[in-house]
Amino acid sequence: MSSPAAESKACGGGAPPKTEWPELVGCTIKEATERIKAERPELDVVPITVGSATDKMYNTSRVRIWVDTVVEVPRVG
Repeated sequence: MSSPAAESKACGGGAPPKTEWPELVGCTIKEATERIKAERPELDVVPITVGSATDKMYNTSRVRIWVDTVVEVPRVG
């Protein structure tokens, strides 16, 4: 006799959708965005500068990527 959990997986059920990506810490914005979109294409991935003001609304279709590194020389023009 199989367990209800085993039956659920056998009938198309499985792990719930992923909601965190700790393995992406240290990746580029592009890499992180691509990986998240590959796993959860329905999500809107939004890069945010650390310290920026954001709304406090919980949005189940948004993932924020917090960025804090200058990657190119700032220039006038």
